[in-house]
Amino acid sequence: MLSLRAKMEIKLLTVGKTDVRWVKEGLDVYVSRLRHYAPFSLVEIPQLKNVSALSRDQIKEKEGDLLLRQVRPGDTLVLLDERGKQYRSVEFAERLGRRLAAGRDLVFAVGGAYGFSQKVYDRSDALFSLSKMTFSHQMVRTVFAEQLYRAFTILKGEPYHHE
Repeated sequence: MLSLRAKMEIKLLTVGKTDVRWVKEGLDVYVSRLRHYAPFSLVEIPQLKNVSALSRDQIKEKEGDLLLRQVRPGDTLVLLDERGKQYRSVEFAERLGRRLAAGRDLVFAVGGAYGFSQKVYDRSDALFSLSKMTFSHQMVRTVFAEQLYRAFTILKGEPYHHE
């Protein structure tokens, strides 16, 4: 069974606010449920303004700098990235359990529309992909929050997941 240290935290970093109402409502449901298992926070990095004169790489660099300001040196940083490894829900739960047992705070990050800068990749500890399909960076938040909730219920032996 899962055992958490009292101060262990999980954070989901995102670029921009969730402005699609039904996506936000779903995200709020799972954020609320997750807080029963561990201290969980959603940190929305403000969307960059006046970016029309910037290249994609410049946008990724600026967003990356803002994301990395939210990551402490001892944090485990996991990027939700299309190039990441895919796991079945039970496998993800097992990996989550091992990471939680290590006692380091976990930070999951969703990049902006153009992904992550090389600096963010260099700082990351792991890459995780939710699917081979592409989701909007807003929808990924809710899909991931549900999978994180599902992982906790698996680790706790609760009846949410059926296999």
